[in-house]
Amino acid sequence: MAAREIDLFAVCPAGTIERGGAKGFSLARIDGGGESRPFPIVVVRTFDNDFFGYINRCPHDGVWLNVGGGEFFSADRSFLRCGRHGAIFEIDSGYCIDGPCNGRLLEPIAITVKEGEVCLCGVKLLEDNRPSDWLEDSDETMAIAIHPD
Repeated sequence: MAAREIDLFAVCPAGTIERGGAKGFSLARIDGGGESRPFPIVVVRTFDNDFFGYINRCPHDGVWLNVGGGEFFSADRSFLRCGRHGAIFEIDSGYCIDGPCNGRLLEPIAITVKEGEVCLCGVKLLEDNRPSDWLEDSDETMAIAIHPD
């Protein structure tokens, strides 16, 4: 039996996310019915050079983690933090250790670094040539939209 090929979509060059940093992206995903749906994600790069990806949505009430000031981290940058309610999440697991969604998880996404690019794995993204400002609900903290070629 042949191995199934997994779709990879380059999100950004790995070097554009500093060690101990994170970037949010506003993508559009195709759902099971063929409809386009918003797909906000956050990619985190640890000081140890590991990459983690999550849907950028707090499990408490669905807001972006970086709502408000645009920051993804706790003050000491050891944890991810929800900007609205202050929920604190482990970077490597997405597990909430404090806040209104204590014990719940951020939804992980599969990412890999290939040929110097951070790539999203196995998700069908909207492929078109619309400009990046087409998202009506875009926010200045989530200004990047990816439209793979």
